[in-house]
Amino acid sequence: MMFLVAALLLLGVLLGAVAHAPLAFTAVTAAVIAAWLGVFAARERRARRG
Repeated sequence: MMFLVAALLLLGVLLGAVAHAPLAFTAVTAAVIAAWLGVFAARERRARRG
């Protein structure tokens, strides 16, 4: 339960920070995070298959 509360608190802080960041910075940061998650997913898929 505490993990959920901490996660929601962190999400609120991050969303509050993003609301004040310029749109270009937010878009670039979102693209970097999406690429990182894509690489992680590909590595996990390869590890499970081979």
